[in-house]
Amino acid sequence: MATTSAVVVSFVIPLCLLVGTLAEDRALAAADQEARNVAILVSGLTDEAQLAELVAGIDRRGTPSTQVLTAGGRQLGSGPDMTDDADVRRALDGEAFTVVDETGGQVLLPVVGPEGTAVVRSVVGPDDLDRGVLRAWTGIVALGLVLLAAALAIASRLGRRVSDPLRQVADTAHRLRSGELAARAEVAGTEETQELARALNGLAERTTELLTVERAAVADLSHRLRTPVTALRLDAEAVADPELGQRLQEHIGVLQRTVDAIVREARRPVRTDLAPDCDVTATVARRLEFWRPLAEDQGRPLQVVLPAEEVRVPLSEVDLADLVDVVIDNVFAHTREGTALRVELHRSGEVAVLAVSDSGPGFSDDRAQRVGTSGLGLDIASRTAAGAGGSVRTGRSAEGGALVEVTLPVRRR
Repeated sequence: MATTSAVVVSFVIPLCLLVGTLAEDRALAAADQEARNVAILVSGLTDEAQLAELVAGIDRRGTPSTQVLTAGGRQLGSGPDMTDDADVRRALDGEAFTVVDETGGQVLLPVVGPEGTAVVRSVVGPDDLDRGVLRAWTGIVALGLVLLAAALAIASRLGRRVSDPLRQVADTAHRLRSGELAARAEVAGTEETQELARALNGLAERTTELLTVERAAVADLSHRLRTPVTALRLDAEAVADPELGQRLQEHIGVLQRTVDAIVREARRPVRTDLAPDCDVTATVARRLEFWRPLAEDQGRPLQVVLPAEEVRVPLSEVDLADLVDVVIDNVFAHTREGTALRVELHRSGEVAVLAVSDSGPGFSDDRAQRVGTSGLGLDIASRTAAGAGGSVRTGRSAEGGALVEVTLPVRRR
């Protein structure tokens, strides 16, 4: 487009100048022709009265305006005085010439006769020199604009042939980033764009393969863990010391829940791994409905505080449900029946905070400082929250029991 614009401008400007020159030459050519015609009459007529009548008739026709200064010093035709004109005196010396200035143009011809030298002057005004120039310039500029518009349309069409396939490839890349692993770019456009599309499709295929292989490996590992865990549970049941047996059973139960979480994670479809999104308010409400019957059965007072608005966080509904289950299960697994439970969800600026607290004995002081020593389940919850850009913090509740606070970033719409 820039090149075409330069070419059009380089064409329009000289053409406009040429039109102005041609208009000026045309007006002076008409004046010169009329001056020569009158000069023929001056050289052929000796009767000044008849010559004056002919010059007056020619002058009445309009542009150009013609006057004659006879050899006797008489001026024929209307117009400025010729006797004191410097150009006329120059023509009386025998020189024929043309003069163009801000007042217009004039052609002066000397006519040498038996009685001396006469001068014929034909004059055109500045409007005559520029007659038709503005209209021609308008046409030329309009033509230039049409050419530029056509060039713009062609450039836009050609540009889209290159940019549209690139935008489609970029759109496919964004879809892949958002978790749509089945998205593939159309192989179209220029050779370079086609190669880029093929490379992106190959990358998507490889990513899917790697995720599938990774899940298969995790699933295989988790299934392998089930056998020794079952053997441990049987051995623990055979321990003679009841207190030691109970403690071993609790540890094995935590290990069993961890293995189950790994199995569920391994069985999840690959497409849910990337850039998930869900409403934390609705998910927490659904999971509390699941846990409420157990709380009632154990005589646990359950207090729930949820916001009325939708709050979306960058976690899949399955991951968030598992996180909520882990945090609530931590209360059921480590407190006596009848211990009160409080679940509160609120939004604080750009984060959503889920606080689960109880009125039990709480964490020990050293365990309250970090999640890693408060149970394998909370370790899983911490990793899940961290993967979404959040965190899990443990502490002491207002009732003196345990407090688990999950912070997740809020996704903007």
